[in-house]
Amino acid sequence: MGSSDVDQAVNLLKQGGVIAHAAEGVWGLACDPWNEKAVNRILTVKNRSIDLGFIVIGSEPSAFHEELAALAPEIQQRVVASWPGHVTWILPSKRFPDWVTGNRTSVGARIPDHEQARTLTKLFGKPIISTSANVSGSEPAVTMEEVCREFGHLVDFVVPGKIGSAAGPSRILNALNEDTIR
Repeated sequence: MGSSDVDQAVNLLKQGGVIAHAAEGVWGLACDPWNEKAVNRILTVKNRSIDLGFIVIGSEPSAFHEELAALAPEIQQRVVASWPGHVTWILPSKRFPDWVTGNRTSVGARIPDHEQARTLTKLFGKPIISTSANVSGSEPAVTMEEVCREFGHLVDFVVPGKIGSAAGPSRILNALNEDTIR
């Protein structure tokens, strides 16, 4: 992962592009969550319903300050203690558009334990959507070769890299009721 590759990916995200990037356990498709056109591209590529919502990732807990502030202090501490990590938390959405939340009042948020993913969001300056690189119902891509073959012609850039050592997509926990979703 060269810095020029990450810089190119961030510039494309800022221009409304869709990229593929490595994460902890699978490859992801990413875009600016506030760019409805980019989000719709991901929905089309994945053949995914907008009602499912998306996970957003940030580079550090302060990226989700508004969402965390809506939680009781002991829940905030539990969430923050798990980051960076392979766990996504369902948090109250305070600013994400309906096309990200699936028309819910909550959003899935994570600080990934993967350097490339965190660097992308840090340089982007705000959270990004990061959803598994797969057509809905299919297994997510776990190698750069797979993501290039399946999505290379459908995204604006595949950031060279490798996934981490985690198995599969992140675990999803609900911070509001502590239920395990996945």
